[in-house]
Amino acid sequence: MDHPAGASLPMISISDDEKLTYAALWVLKMMDLGPKKGGLEFPVTLPHALVPFEPVLESLAIDGLVELHRRSGSYRLTPAGIEYLGALIDEAESYVEEFDDMEVEDMVPILRRRNVDLLRVRFLWGWYQGEFDDPVLFQQRRGQHPIERDAASYLLSDAFYAELMRDYESSN
Repeated sequence: MDHPAGASLPMISISDDEKLTYAALWVLKMMDLGPKKGGLEFPVTLPHALVPFEPVLESLAIDGLVELHRRSGSYRLTPAGIEYLGALIDEAESYVEEFDDMEVEDMVPILRRRNVDLLRVRFLWGWYQGEFDDPVLFQQRRGQHPIERDAASYLLSDAFYAELMRDYESSN
């Protein structure tokens, strides 16, 4: 559901830790895709545009989901990271399969009864379908102004998560 530019954003409360968690899911996907398939490589010395992802990569490494590949000098998924990515894909697929033909206003009460985090469902849905693989294109399609061209900053911003929650406005 698109909203006109300038429409007010819904009020959401998301912690910095939650933003890092969602950004980590995006990073894992980009790492899995790799540069040849539209993803990214994350070198140990990050280029300026990816520096906001440093704490994300550190957290992923501590959790054993990525590791530094010494020969290439970049982070790579570990077997545990690949397994975790598979579980995320399964979760996202389950939401898409169950709710794809349903209107948002019909889906939200079901998710609330199940005590499922609406933001998580919305994020995984878009993540799975590639909706924000290119954050600039995501903003353009949604009519956002101004466009934040720094993908890392945008994915860690309140504006991104408020935009995701806009899709649930009509069901509140």
